[in-house]
Amino acid sequence: MLGNFSYSNPTKLYFGDDSLKYLNKELPNYGKNVLLVYGGGSIKKNGIYDKVVEILKANGKEVFEDAGVMPNPTVEKLYEGCKRAKDNNVDLILAVGGGSVCDYAKAVSVSTYCEEDPWDKYYMRMEDVDNKIIPVGCILTMVGTGSEMNGGSVITNQAAKLKIGHVFRENVFPKFSILNPVYTFSLPQYQMVAGFFDIMSHILEQYFSGEDDNTSDYLMEGLLKSLIHSSRIAVKNPTDYEARSNIMWTSTWALNTLVGKGKSQDWMVHMIGQSIGAYTDATHGMTLSAVSIPYYRLIMPYGLQKFRRYAINVWEVNPEGKTDEQIAKEGLDRMEAYMKEIGLAMSIKDLGVTEEMLDGIAKGSFILEGGYKVLTFDEVVQVLKSSMI
Repeated sequence: MLGNFSYSNPTKLYFGDDSLKYLNKELPNYGKNVLLVYGGGSIKKNGIYDKVVEILKANGKEVFEDAGVMPNPTVEKLYEGCKRAKDNNVDLILAVGGGSVCDYAKAVSVSTYCEEDPWDKYYMRMEDVDNKIIPVGCILTMVGTGSEMNGGSVITNQAAKLKIGHVFRENVFPKFSILNPVYTFSLPQYQMVAGFFDIMSHILEQYFSGEDDNTSDYLMEGLLKSLIHSSRIAVKNPTDYEARSNIMWTSTWALNTLVGKGKSQDWMVHMIGQSIGAYTDATHGMTLSAVSIPYYRLIMPYGLQKFRRYAINVWEVNPEGKTDEQIAKEGLDRMEAYMKEIGLAMSIKDLGVTEEMLDGIAKGSFILEGGYKVLTFDEVVQVLKSSMI
């Protein structure tokens, strides 16, 4: 295992079908004013909202609401949330929802007292936080992003056609997160499977890098096998608690910074997917699924041994009598078949992408180093064209 690194994750997790009661344990650690952040209102339909508000009131909290957080939170929504948090002197931001709600809460937490335009400071110049940060807690209702235990925060600027993520340091991580798998049961099938692939993509972005014998790769192979197994069960029976609980736990560990330690990491699938999202507002996990197979087929020759290992250890390809290239290709073929099996988007055309958008999407896909190949602009366009089929 190569490289030097430090590791710290300050987020405290409460997991299980009885985990909401621990909100009572956390709330006394914060002041009176709480900003309750949530999305389109599904938490009111499924009863989570009433339970959370009851606990907040029982703990003497003054509740201010910030509803309507969209799947791809916009910079305009961020400005609105900052004003609400500052005007009400908020002591804690409590995010109840999926990854977008958690991402948005962290963006508000670092931006409320920022003396500059937070979009310019954090998302264009990628600077660190040097102002007051409002603490964040999360109650998760959808899995996929891992936002409940990391510093990631993705914001969309629709006018600029940019969707950008900033991975903040440990001081921005949620202070606590409550993970009840039952809260994910009511999610529509399309959103559920999109979340499943977001998890897979997070793992693969970190897995497909480096040539050393890295402990993290063994961990990621186990996470992938668990995800594949449990997702197949969940697609047939979305209320299977064991499957959904395993998926929720896998999602958290896929992106809480542990398995990325000692890894160079790739993230080009996310860069392309996020740029598609900026143009189409498509569901994040589906933008990733639609471009992944063309991207991995393009870079496979440059990381052949890792793709061979992936095929054998994750997809159980029999290597006997086959070349390394044949083994690696069969692994990607099995991955593609699995993706179709669970109902993922396999074409960006189905997400609203047109030929006229391709150059703009490619320009918005920030070229990163760290994977097996640094793509050229033309190669990004090539991936996009292959994803249109």
